[in-house]
Amino acid sequence: MGVETAAKAGSGVLADTALRDMIASGAITTSSSAPDIIDGQIQPASLDLRLGTRAWRVRASFLAGEGQSVSHRLSEFEMHQIDLRDGAVLEKGCVYVVPLMEGLDLPDSVQAVANAKSSTGRLDLLTRLITDGGTEFDRISSGYSGPLYAEICPRSFSVLVRPGMRLNQIRFRSGSAQLSDLDLQALHDQTPLVDGPAIIDQGLAFSVDLKPAEGDLVGYRAKPHTGVIDLDRIGEYDPADYWEPIHSSKGQIILDPGAFYILVSREAVHIPADYAAEMAPYLAMVGEFRVHYAGFFDPGFGTTDAGGAGSRGVLEVRCHEAPFVLEHGQVVGRLVYERMASAPERVYGAGLKSNYQGQGLKLSKHFRG
Repeated sequence: MGVETAAKAGSGVLADTALRDMIASGAITTSSSAPDIIDGQIQPASLDLRLGTRAWRVRASFLAGEGQSVSHRLSEFEMHQIDLRDGAVLEKGCVYVVPLMEGLDLPDSVQAVANAKSSTGRLDLLTRLITDGGTEFDRISSGYSGPLYAEICPRSFSVLVRPGMRLNQIRFRSGSAQLSDLDLQALHDQTPLVDGPAIIDQGLAFSVDLKPAEGDLVGYRAKPHTGVIDLDRIGEYDPADYWEPIHSSKGQIILDPGAFYILVSREAVHIPADYAAEMAPYLAMVGEFRVHYAGFFDPGFGTTDAGGAGSRGVLEVRCHEAPFVLEHGQVVGRLVYERMASAPERVYGAGLKSNYQGQGLKLSKHFRG
């Protein structure tokens, strides 16, 4: 079944079977020098994207803009180029653009959205997709044909990267996918989506947990001066070298301006197998802090039939202009649920290497413990 046929089969997020069809039909492409896409890149409702062999250090973040190419804009903002083939350090506070191994030749019926992978977000490694003619980050319009680029800005830790590393992922949609609040309430009544009362308002609201059931550890704050993190080294690093544990016995913490925190949601999240979800801000007008979201929740995340018992949402929080008091139970974000166009062959946590199934407060997979 080709991608056009898969798209017509039903509106919604395209599943792993349709992604394989898109690869076979050429709707998802690879550059001439890149190895073929491997099965491990294909997730239940998204595709992992791979870094290419070269990075451009640029003066500032940018979008190509309508009618312009990323390569042309790179000539405006380039400072120098970096060969990644032997590994290279992307330094904290700098902005880089890396061509990806994958490209797109989308049909008019399919659009796409990208987001950072979970481990990328937990390292405060700002990674966004940009395209030729693009006027928004992480959004690809239907019918787009061209290359893909990752804009990478390490914000808390310098990182060592190599070609083929997967820092972000892409999800494809056909037609209308998002559930209305009425549909979301009906789904929750049928299959509880959180382990408690559901606050539904343009998605399913979730709050921060600052009163853990055991102990008083509520989160971690990134240390300002640390070593480099090699993104290939899993379970390698001592958290104490990179993170300061945050304890609270009062159900509140004060966020420091400019600091980056890992916290956790109070609610345990469930994503049924025929749905997907994306994290989004709850209230855009809150200027004191920002919750950065790795973003995609695959079908089966947190569900008992895929080996989970509800999974907490990890919150990546950065405080802005002024110190801000964050209280236990304060609503900080929402989950936007989307229908799958078809059921995936495999769900998150079932036969897949799923690092965060059944998670609670958890750092990225690069740290021990």
